[in-house]
Amino acid sequence: MENQEILDVLIIGGGPIGLACGIECEKAGLNYVIVEKGVLTNSLFNYPLNMTFFSTSEKLEMGGIPFMSISHKPTRTEALEYYRRVAQTWKLKVRLYEEVKTLKKEQNLFEIITSKDTYITKNVILSTGFYDLPNLMNVPGEELPKVTHYYKEPWPYIGQKVLVVGGGNSAVDVALETWRKGAEVTMVLKDESVDPNVKYWVKPDIENRIKEGSIKAFTHSLVKEIREKEVVVNTPNGGVTIENDFVLAMTGYVPNFALLDQLGVELSLDEKRQPCYDQTNQESNVPGVYLAGVVCGGLNTREFFIENSIIHAEQIVKHILGKKV
Repeated sequence: MENQEILDVLIIGGGPIGLACGIECEKAGLNYVIVEKGVLTNSLFNYPLNMTFFSTSEKLEMGGIPFMSISHKPTRTEALEYYRRVAQTWKLKVRLYEEVKTLKKEQNLFEIITSKDTYITKNVILSTGFYDLPNLMNVPGEELPKVTHYYKEPWPYIGQKVLVVGGGNSAVDVALETWRKGAEVTMVLKDESVDPNVKYWVKPDIENRIKEGSIKAFTHSLVKEIREKEVVVNTPNGGVTIENDFVLAMTGYVPNFALLDQLGVELSLDEKRQPCYDQTNQESNVPGVYLAGVVCGGLNTREFFIENSIIHAEQIVKHILGKKV
């Protein structure tokens, strides 16, 4: 470590919140780097091609740069272009396609080894989001090629028998899009109906399609087994076997707990597995390790969004600057 440059901050994750942290570091004159294992705003890139945000464009703005969208709620493409302009305008130090491999703390410094470099830093900000690691069903056959936890567009599913697992926004969008393009769609819902928090302009649509029978839905049900040409579903009336070509498992995603574990960040003992951190400054139980964005929620990924997490960047950098005085 003796002859290597020491950063003030290393930011892990180049999504909107990681970029917001970079902006605050720029404002404060801190020496920082953002590392992202994929493309810029990788989570947004992996969203369905036709996705529309729940939030309005002005709530997603950062760094004093206006977010102009054609309609009130921006699309995935508009968001990708907006955050590209944010990174370009602020000349953020972002290094893409660089995955973090190991992290360790030695005395008051952190050594971060990535797929491309080694960094020594005084502080680490984890803004890794939750879209990279799918929440697996852990059932036989989940590894089959016909099963995916990511969805881009409906065209591959024309004329196919599609099973959509989940009842949230993603599952509802997938079910409606594929059905409208000619897929025979069946949904597996663990509760009585789709999630009550589904986008308000979409919820009546899916409920009506289920009610009229255009889209079949098994409620209070779970996938038991996936086979080459069929799926077995556990329902309140027993096991049901249905013909199937594709399984689109929109079962949500989980944070990268491995990174938290390597740094020694403690997690709550309940089912949320929420990391330990100070809500006033976002610092975890490990001094110098900060959490920003949805990673703060553990498995409770519905509490944090871009619009209510941007403030994390300001809180973190303010705290880091206070330690330098």
